[in-house]
Amino acid sequence: MALVIPDVLEESCATRQALERFAAKWRILVIYALLAGPQRHAQLRRRLPGVTQKVLTETLRGMEADGLVERRVIKDTAPQHVEYALTSLGKTLQEPLAAICDWALTQGT
Repeated sequence: MALVIPDVLEESCATRQALERFAAKWRILVIYALLAGPQRHAQLRRRLPGVTQKVLTETLRGMEADGLVERRVIKDTAPQHVEYALTSLGKTLQEPLAAICDWALTQGT
């Protein structure tokens, strides 16, 4: 089977759209953090030094809208407890990200 290379230079290309979504700095790091399992907002902030509360919230909302992350309300009453987890779609990124890590290690980066 021949390798199909998409025309990522075209704006309508699905591969380009996916790459643009993952180009945001924190998205890949959030995925790595959530591969360990569901976590609350504060846990994610501790695991991702340098991310602000606002940026993390915006990132999680965008990832939720894309179907990569789900937000679960654990406790409805104040103070409310919410945790975030990868969806089944989000979990499918584990293997491609592992391949990128392997590639980076073999390049000596």
